[in-house]
Amino acid sequence: MRLGILSDTHNQPIPSEVLEELRHVDLIIHAGDICDEATLSRLQSLAKVCAVCGNMDDGRLRQKLSETQVIQVENMTVGVFHGVGPASRVVEFVREKFAGQKVDAVIFGHSHQPFQEKIDGILYFNPGSPNDHVCAPYCSYGIMEIHDGKIEARIVKC
Repeated sequence: MRLGILSDTHNQPIPSEVLEELRHVDLIIHAGDICDEATLSRLQSLAKVCAVCGNMDDGRLRQKLSETQVIQVENMTVGVFHGVGPASRVVEFVREKFAGQKVDAVIFGHSHQPFQEKIDGILYFNPGSPNDHVCAPYCSYGIMEIHDGKIEARIVKC
């Protein structure tokens, strides 16, 4: 299964090359700060979407989306959470959120900083932001492939 991973789109235009890539995934995971329903609907027109709310999402999105999700993708368990706190500590808070839960990977956002690291056997993956030209080191999104009990992920600069 091929997943397109986004976070922190903040109601800003998503680059056309990212949208085109998302047409070729089985599932889009958005780790929060979508900020408006129009962006969510646009993503849903491309592929099935799993999304959580972020700290900047409007009230309507907060009513529609949960703070966290744990989903099964093939035979792997994936947690999704936007994240909280200062960027320098977001991984720490994300780890705390899923402490004691059996997950194979955790997708998060909030910091706008791409991050990919296996910690205690769990893959922690932040795709960065595909359209932040101010706070992020570069614009990026993620592609994750899950099959045969393995997760392969990569951050894609855009």
